[in-house]
Amino acid sequence: MALPFLFEFWALEHQLPPEGDWRSWVIMGGRGAGKTRAGAEWVRAMVEGPKPRDPGRARRVALVGETIDQVREVMVFGESGILACSPPDRKPRWEATRKRLIWDNGATAQVFSAHDPESLRGPQFDAAWCDELAKWRRASETWDMLQFGLRVGDHPQQVITTTPRNIPVLRQILEAGTTVVTQAATEANRAYLAQSFLEDVRARYAGTRLARQELDGVLLEAVEGAFWSHDGLDAARVDVPGELDRVVVAVDPPVSSGSGADECGIVVVGVRMRGAVHEWTAVVLEDASVQGMKPLGWARAAVEAAHRWRADKLVAEVNQGGDLVESVVRQVDPLIAYRSVHASRGKRARAEPVQALYEQGKVVHCGVFEALEDQMCLMGPAGYQGRGSPDRLDALVWALHDAMLEPAQWQRPQIRALY
Repeated sequence: MALPFLFEFWALEHQLPPEGDWRSWVIMGGRGAGKTRAGAEWVRAMVEGPKPRDPGRARRVALVGETIDQVREVMVFGESGILACSPPDRKPRWEATRKRLIWDNGATAQVFSAHDPESLRGPQFDAAWCDELAKWRRASETWDMLQFGLRVGDHPQQVITTTPRNIPVLRQILEAGTTVVTQAATEANRAYLAQSFLEDVRARYAGTRLARQELDGVLLEAVEGAFWSHDGLDAARVDVPGELDRVVVAVDPPVSSGSGADECGIVVVGVRMRGAVHEWTAVVLEDASVQGMKPLGWARAAVEAAHRWRADKLVAEVNQGGDLVESVVRQVDPLIAYRSVHASRGKRARAEPVQALYEQGKVVHCGVFEALEDQMCLMGPAGYQGRGSPDRLDALVWALHDAMLEPAQWQRPQIRALY
């Protein structure tokens, strides 16, 4: 009965703590590489003593994830979470009202959300587990607050389990002299993954930067001379859109449909029309892009986005679909304000004036749009360096052209507040 819970017997090399006097252990891996199991087992190893009621090396643990729900559903109750990994005689109790786990030996693990860094102000810990740090919306602030609290015990330590993404705080952690790193690709854990999943993702993403990041667990640098960087986009982020005068939904329709087809880029942009035209600012509100849908499906998704944001206009590129694009859109909503646009220049040339708007501080993102922003950071002087077509980026470019670069066609609407 004890063998299934002897993790050292079953663990892969990248799931075992490195030797040495480290403070931070970063486990970078592809999707399904066993990062969560490694984090949960490390917490067990820290809090459990030789017997169920004996003290371990840690008594106060912080469990930090993107949201409270994700910590609870993945780190605590997930298939590879702490409860699933714990033997019956050492399984902690979940105290829902206080959002914490309690072991029979008195150790506790408190849940925290990266959306609320201030919640880490005050408590103190001797161990911490941070999951998917590269996805945290307020990663730097949350990490800083955690470091101030990781201050009790003989040697406070923390584990970071994450799919890598080129964000400042992760690079800062990796560059620290007290950090150790283990790394593994998705296929390292193939014995516990569906063979069809591995075959499908490799066939679809082989040779792409996305595969290197999401499957190989490699921290990627930006394309040389890229028009955008993740650092710059992180600096141009807001929590609420505020008052907007106009909202535009732009659509970049795919040529085909089905699982192997390009995405249908659907991006929503709002604009604040204050003062002269050169003083206007834009807010990216949503990336509603879809993949694999037939024309009526993506048209419905685009129209729903327009209704959701009370958009003034839906703009669609029609180079591939011509009049069919408008026809399909009007099947969903015959009365929607619609404008078709034709691409007469290449993607790089169309993107350059939009990049200039960002450089001038005239565009911000209300939220994190990972897939869109990854495409943005792969566009440079040599064109798009990713696989396939940058459909999300194309939709963003069309939306900002309509919202910011071609203002003469508009009439000034009433101000609306979106909070």
